[in-house]
Amino acid sequence: MFRDLQTTINAVEAGFGTPRILVLGDLMLDRHWFGAVERISPEAPVPVVRLRRQSCAPGGAGNVARNLAGLGCAVNLAGVLGDDGAGKEFLECMQTDGVNTAAVLIDPKRATTEKTRIIGGHQQILRLDREEMEPLAPPLRESLSKLLAPQIHRSSVIVLSDYAKGVLGEEICRFVIREARQHSIPVLVDPKGDHYTRYQGATMLSPNRTEIAAATHSPTADLGRVFESAETLRKSLGVEFLAITLGELGMALLEPGSIYRCPARVREVFDVSGAGDTVMAVWAAGMAAGLDRHDCANLANVAAGIVISKLGTTAVSRHELLASLSDQKRKASTAKICTLEQLQMQVTSWRARGERIVFTNGCFDLVHVGHIALLERAKLEGNRLIVGLNSDASVRGLKGPARPIVGEYERAQVLASLAAVDAVILFNEETPLKLITSLYPDVLVKGGDYREHEVVGADEVSSWGGKVVLVPLVEGQSTTHLLSKARRNSFPVLS
Repeated sequence: MFRDLQTTINAVEAGFGTPRILVLGDLMLDRHWFGAVERISPEAPVPVVRLRRQSCAPGGAGNVARNLAGLGCAVNLAGVLGDDGAGKEFLECMQTDGVNTAAVLIDPKRATTEKTRIIGGHQQILRLDREEMEPLAPPLRESLSKLLAPQIHRSSVIVLSDYAKGVLGEEICRFVIREARQHSIPVLVDPKGDHYTRYQGATMLSPNRTEIAAATHSPTADLGRVFESAETLRKSLGVEFLAITLGELGMALLEPGSIYRCPARVREVFDVSGAGDTVMAVWAAGMAAGLDRHDCANLANVAAGIVISKLGTTAVSRHELLASLSDQKRKASTAKICTLEQLQMQVTSWRARGERIVFTNGCFDLVHVGHIALLERAKLEGNRLIVGLNSDASVRGLKGPARPIVGEYERAQVLASLAAVDAVILFNEETPLKLITSLYPDVLVKGGDYREHEVVGADEVSSWGGKVVLVPLVEGQSTTHLLSKARRNSFPVLS
């Protein structure tokens, strides 16, 4: 669950603030040959794929860069390509996506890594790899370091995308991490291999379950042992946190003294290739925008769910992320509307985290700017804001048979959709005293048209050390004023 879903949505809408992000790592070209399988070859027991279309896309660090560009980030890409057709195709794709490739070196002695996947229907039948995995020669490594130095200093976040093809050797990794730390720039690493010492001092490592199990010599099936060993590794490397991808189990965020589990977003899986690149891109963009780590993990999980539902190496778009987050917001708003039992359990959880509980109440019939101002001001008094909402029967008892204008469920939904509101609970009584004495809020908020001795629950809240806050009203803003104005303008529905 997102800690601050609205802030996350705002960040995605704003392109994460258009940060400048450096992506360094192994560059490759992913080719896909799509066709139909209708028979088995008479020459050997293998399927015959009737080729229908082909595509190519940047893979490895190039796919991370492509995802970041699609999210609205300014991306500088660094790495090494061969002087060949695949390298030229890779650069053309990057230019189309708006990625700066000034720090990409061409090595005539090195072939560009190519991965060709043959897809029959929706099933990958074969993958052909052409690659060289030799470490960079010292002169090439020195040239790359010279290109990287000015790029590092101008970056908000740096991503090291290691596919074990030779670019991210120990010297390059240590150089980048050292330079970044001197300028307080986060370094996020998608690691490979069994030896993680070259990532010493990075901000985050994001291995998958198999990779971290291999690196820590833990049994993959024993998740508890994997987490325990991973925490030991994190400490030894001086890494701030680990984001371990767990496939269908989602993601685990390992920080000092805590493990946060982020469940997977259930989708039909067509192709997992490139999902790890999308996770890294979203983490980098989220951290550059200053999002909470838990929200970065949830956002990366959402993005991964989107790309695995597609065939081929694809990037997630802001439009897709926003569509998925909007759906999350609708569900989260509904979840804010609680029964008393549910809310008591939630309040217990909030208090266990040391959070301060604020309570206010009202009819909130025809929500207007005065209501919004009251709720936003109330939220400033603590960490969690509960709104007690008069039911339709309660409103009729207070306001007369013509009210409410808006039904209780719709009023609850409107309130739950507001970022300032953490929970909404309906009550049938004339006053919310029963709710107040059941929830024990730290702060009780009402409008400035009340005096403290007139506020229901004021004595009770004061008795357990809480306080009452009266918020000044916004002049000219009230439901009565809106109804009078509507009647003056002869709206038939209100006449």
